[in-house]
Amino acid sequence: MAAPCSRMANRPLWQFITNVRRTGLKHTGVRQISLSSACRAATQTRSKTEGVASPWKLYGAVCLQRLPVISQERNPIEDQFAELMHQMELERSLLSDHEQRLLEDSERMTRKQADNYDSDEEEADYGGQETITAQDQEDSWEQKLKHFQPALRDRGRSGTPLGSVERCLGDSLVLLVQQTVGKETIWLLPQAQWEAGETLRQTAERGLNSLPEADFKATFLGNTPCGVYRYKFPKEVQTECCVGAKVFFFKAFLSAGSASQKEPFLWVKKTELQGYLKPPYLEKVDRFILNL
Repeated sequence: MAAPCSRMANRPLWQFITNVRRTGLKHTGVRQISLSSACRAATQTRSKTEGVASPWKLYGAVCLQRLPVISQERNPIEDQFAELMHQMELERSLLSDHEQRLLEDSERMTRKQADNYDSDEEEADYGGQETITAQDQEDSWEQKLKHFQPALRDRGRSGTPLGSVERCLGDSLVLLVQQTVGKETIWLLPQAQWEAGETLRQTAERGLNSLPEADFKATFLGNTPCGVYRYKFPKEVQTECCVGAKVFFFKAFLSAGSASQKEPFLWVKKTELQGYLKPPYLEKVDRFILNL
């Protein structure tokens, strides 16, 4: 058995293929396809596909989020835990410099009340200068504290408009813009229609940069869309070459920038989106918005 196998291995490759065609393919139902005919068919199919325009309009949209600026308010359980940790730290910690000064001042007052108190010796220790006690410093600090006015923690409760990026500093906000789609004016994420020669991310960036009287600096998170929303136009608007639109969403974080309060902009929390976005649109958007 080894001899026939060795003779077959020593034969040229073209002889082996010729023998296979003469023996096996003649008696089977396998159709012989040449390489040139397969390449020709693939080229014709590709040319036909490139010649047919897509029946969908493509849009690039950006989900611009402003991350929290301050920490969120603590709930009652967090307050109790913070108080417990503060008490444990206070019990295990050493005395601070100010607390040591309070003890020294207390000992000095005790010596002054004693019968054998020597005032000349006390003045020699401090060089004859008037001593400022730790309690005097505490009183001065309390006076300064009375005149200190801390900034509002949550400016959203003080009447800050929804179009201001300074509202709800402890929450993550999403930018919404008012756009006209057909005959209707609705709230959407900033978007723009795709143009030939650009990527979908470049389309989303152009949609953000083209907002009137706005200068938002954003950091995009990758080149891949995080979601897509597809909808069909009304039947009276549909044509053979255009039946609807596909909106590809890209995520971005606000780095810097501001906008005019007169323009139709909204900075809303994730829980407030349902009051502005339509349900089918909100269903797609709600999947990739993180409530940080």
